[in-house]
This record gives sequence, C-alpha cells and structure tokens, in this order.
Amino acid sequence: MRAMTFTDQARAAKEASRTLGTLNRGAKDAALQAMADALAAAQDAVLDANRADVEAARSSGVAEAMVDRLSLNPDRIAGMVNGLRDLAKLADPVGDVVRGWTNANGVQVRQVRVPFGVVGIIYEARPNVTADAAGICVKSGNAALLRGSSSALHSNRAIVAALRDGLAAAGLPADAVQLVEGGREVTDELMAARGLVDVLIPRGGAGLINAVVEGSKVPVIETGTGNCHIFVDATADHEMALNILINAKAQRPSVCNAAETLLVHAAIAGEFLPKALASLAAHGVTVHGTPGVAAYSADVVPATDTEFDGEYLSLDIAAAIVPSLDAALEHIRHHSTGHSETIVTNDRVSANRFANEVDAAAVLVNASSRFVDGGEFGFGAEIGISTQKLHARGPMGLAEMTSTKYLVTGDGQIRG
Repeated sequence: MRAMTFTDQARAAKEASRTLGTLNRGAKDAALQAMADALAAAQDAVLDANRADVEAARSSGVAEAMVDRLSLNPDRIAGMVNGLRDLAKLADPVGDVVRGWTNANGVQVRQVRVPFGVVGIIYEARPNVTADAAGICVKSGNAALLRGSSSALHSNRAIVAALRDGLAAAGLPADAVQLVEGGREVTDELMAARGLVDVLIPRGGAGLINAVVEGSKVPVIETGTGNCHIFVDATADHEMALNILINAKAQRPSVCNAAETLLVHAAIAGEFLPKALASLAAHGVTVHGTPGVAAYSADVVPATDTEFDGEYLSLDIAAAIVPSLDAALEHIRHHSTGHSETIVTNDRVSANRFANEVDAAAVLVNASSRFVDGGEFGFGAEIGISTQKLHARGPMGLAEMTSTKYLVTGDGQIRG
C-alpha cells in the first residue's frame, strides 16, 4: 500500500471540509462532544506519549520554560477536554449575517459568515494547541491540517488519534483532523499548497512566524510574539500594581501573554520599586534593569541594549524607570510587538491616553495581561493571538476562523 503523501492528506482534508461546511450546529456539537469523550478515554495513552517527548526534550538540554510548554498532566488534559465541551456550548458563527440590506430595486444583499475550508496550522511545542485548534476548526466548519513540532510528535500523534476516533464515532470524516508529519520539505509543501489549503496560521516563536509569513504562498493569518509591558503610572495603587505585576510575570511565564517588561514612573520609583523588586525576587524572578533600577537592589542584573526587545518566556523581566507617561508610550512604541500592553493607574486621563495611543492587539487598564486569552475572553479555546491588522486581531476564536460571502436575492431584477 502506497504511503500517504502530504498532497493526499490535503486532498482528503479538502473533501472532508465540504462535509463540515454543510453541517448544522447540532451535528458539529455532537462531534465535539465525541472528540472530548475520546480524548478523555485516551488520557493514559496521551500521558505516556507525552512522557517520551518530555524525556527527549530534557535529555537534549531544552530550557525548562520550553519543557513546561511541552508538558501535559491530568489537569492540562482535562482542560483540553473541557475546552472541546465548552466549544460545543458556544453559538455557531457559520451563517451569521454580518450585515444586510435591501436596495431600492428590491434586491436583497446579505453578507454571511462561511468557513475558510482547509486550515493549516504550524505550531511549536505545546500539544494542547492540537486539541484547541482541531476543536475550533470543526466548530467553525473547517478541516484542520496540524503541523506540530517534532518535539511534541508522540503527544500529537496520541491526541490526534483520539480526536479522529471521536469524529468517526460521530459519523463524520476522520480526515477533517490530520497530523502532518515529516521533515522541513513537508512544511514547504504545506506553505506552497495554494488551492488545497485555504489559510495558514503559524503559532510559535518569531523565527517560525517570520519563516511562514515570508515563505508561504498560502494566505497567512499572522500570530505574534508577546513582548508585553506593564507601565505603573504615578497615581497607581501600589498593592494593585504588585498583584498585577506578579500575576502577569510569574503565574505562567512561558506563554506569550506573560509580562516581559516593567516600566515605572519616576515619581513613585523610590517607593514602589523596592517593594516590586522584593516581591519579584520572592517569586523567583530575575530583574534585568537599567542603572536607575539597579540602584534599588544589588540583585538586579544590568540590562543589555537589546534586553527590551524580546520575550524571555521565563522567570526574567526587563525593568526601567521612565520620567512620564509620554516616555512610557514612546518606549512601548519602540519596543512593543503589538501583543498586549498594560497600564496601572488611578488617573482617568492617563488611562484614556494609554488606551487610545498604544497600538496593540490588546490594551489593558488595571488588569493582568494574562487575561488576553480566548478562554478568558469567553471564546472557548483559541487558535492563537494575532498581532496583525487584517480581519483577525487579538485572540482568535470561532468568528475569526470564518470568511464571508454575499448572498444576493431578487425576484427577476436585471441591471439596466
């Protein structure tokens, strides 16, 4: 029997997408419940597979932050299962009327949501993305071609096998969810599959995202890295600011909505920074600071010139003192990746200026950047967080996984 090629997989996905695109909500929700049941039943197999991936990662010297992204446990699998069940509870975006009107000649025009068709997703490490992405694609009527990283291969195989069993149990084509395996040449095939794959979504580090954006012939929805800032304004409540800072940095440092830079207004630096540095240290966070910040603690590591430009994805944070809101805004404009930016303030004018002038997918006032997440937004699972400015920006849920088409209805009108 001939081995299945990527082109075979893409054609099978295209065929499956035609079935999914015509399903009503009840059929899709039943499939999601069956996928959840199958994944829950496969927990032991998934954990066994994940242990093999984690052991291989540790033996090859992968950083612990990346190992955390890779690791599964019963709670994380339960989260994946519940994410599928939560998707089944959400409204189906397919068929929603975005806008509609009747022209003077009686012709009715409606713009309605429709599935993309086949969605390719290229992502790194986190195997929970496999279940989230598959569920969102099924609910929005799309077939999914999942290209996970080799570091999570065993985990992804076990998860996809369970999801496909669930689809089959619901009477739907298992090829609606497929794992794409192979070397770099297969990734190149996926990026070149215009006509078979309708949209491609990269999710991971800057290197992966840039490679897909620059090399793909398939239309791309660009997700982005998260160099997320917290600006503590002169009027900020110190206890609130400390709680937000610790939650945004230390609650789960390996994710893209974790804080990476702390900016403190000079007017409160002398009072706030000693408390902030002590609290960060107590939570195991290393601060990489400018000389002004380092003056408040011998534990501060001097920040390099490029320290403020990237993601740590670890228990590290860059810190600087700024003389004003204007300086904070300028720093963020220069260094932000356009993901999530936070101000802590009791001044309404400052809050409004920050909200209006910061150019990012999400702007937060007196709240942790860890809230920038599809689940926290009420979207159910998310496909990723987009930092581009096209139809999808911020956490991408069901609506963002649809396109639109126009339905034009008349009773015999012709154009003069």
